[in-house]
Amino acid sequence: MHSIRTWLRLAIAIAGLGILSGTAGAQTFAALPAAVPAAVTGEAKPVAAWVEWCRRMPADCAVNPAEPATVTLTATTWRTIVSVNRTVNRKIQPLTDQEHWGVLDSWDLPTDGYGDCEDYQLLKRRLLVEAGLPRRALRMTVVVDEKGEGHAVLMVRTDRGDYVLDNKTDTILPWHQTGYTYVKREGHDSTAWVSLGGARSPTVTANR
Repeated sequence: MHSIRTWLRLAIAIAGLGILSGTAGAQTFAALPAAVPAAVTGEAKPVAAWVEWCRRMPADCAVNPAEPATVTLTATTWRTIVSVNRTVNRKIQPLTDQEHWGVLDSWDLPTDGYGDCEDYQLLKRRLLVEAGLPRRALRMTVVVDEKGEGHAVLMVRTDRGDYVLDNKTDTILPWHQTGYTYVKREGHDSTAWVSLGGARSPTVTANR
């Protein structure tokens, strides 16, 4: 399995060379879809596996209020986001936590090349932070997907609205165009989570 820095070099090289193709490659900065910020409706309880992840990896959960709460999108930043999303989606193989570790839900970096939804997003966030994006603007988010199951995505909060990175697709969409029900995400002012008004809150994000 590649190290984090190897992953980062690969993703940035792909973005810099402009060798993205297909769906992700079509997502140029000039054709950036319009987005709006997701509305917060109150406080929310974090997923239990997230709490355990933070116990093991506190630096990945820390919130630095001195960081920007949104990413200022430029053509270069957008290429990096698209590249990281696609690279991780293509290189990690989907495997549920039950198949992988024998547990229902565990949040981990996919260091052996296998993982489920939240593992993809944790790696994407780590790579984007290494590339210089503010962690405070990269929020782990819990949704109910098209199957009615709990699912984790990475919400990138930008000056143009909130966009979603998802292991189910290489296409980065405005949050309100994914078809998901948005339940909750990390807050950007503290380690507490906030509600996004979804109808119900899954206890796990255990699908691929």
